[in-house]
Amino acid sequence: MPPEVVGRLVERFHSHRQAYSSGQYNEAQLRQEFLNPLFEALGWDVYNKRGLSEAYKEVIHEAAIKVGSRTKAPDYCFRVGGGVPTFFVEAKKPSVDIREALSPAYQLRRYAWRAKLPVSILSDFEEFAVYDCRIRPVKTDKASTARVLYRKYTQYVLKRVSPMGLTLEIQGVQCGSCTCRLSC
Repeated sequence: MPPEVVGRLVERFHSHRQAYSSGQYNEAQLRQEFLNPLFEALGWDVYNKRGLSEAYKEVIHEAAIKVGSRTKAPDYCFRVGGGVPTFFVEAKKPSVDIREALSPAYQLRRYAWRAKLPVSILSDFEEFAVYDCRIRPVKTDKASTARVLYRKYTQYVLKRVSPMGLTLEIQGVQCGSCTCRLSC
């Protein structure tokens, strides 16, 4: 995992934080400029450079899932072992307060709960939150309910070995040791 890539992303975000945190910078821009490169640096084939068929892609953008009678689309579905969904990532623009806003946390947890995924991530790059999605979501839950990890972007590059204090490596998932290995 190239820590210098994550470091450059952090530096760029920090340099232009005010512009990114204004309501003008949108979620699509955030995904393209920050989250895609972040997860690629963590070892995920975000752009399907390996040319895998749809059934075997590691990352599906806007994956369709049923929530009640409606079809919803988490921003990312990360998959391993022949396309088995492992966790979702829901992106928000940086002007959204990931730490306190109820709606984004509920949205992510509801998606993952319906898909029976044990863990999922909510991020606007400025903030990165990991949720235990085995706990049934309730619309009035606080944003901190079932959150097992919260980091600000300034905490991403803590050590050379583990740039975010969080390791989401494909190898860790494939060997079955855990879905999300936290090393805080």
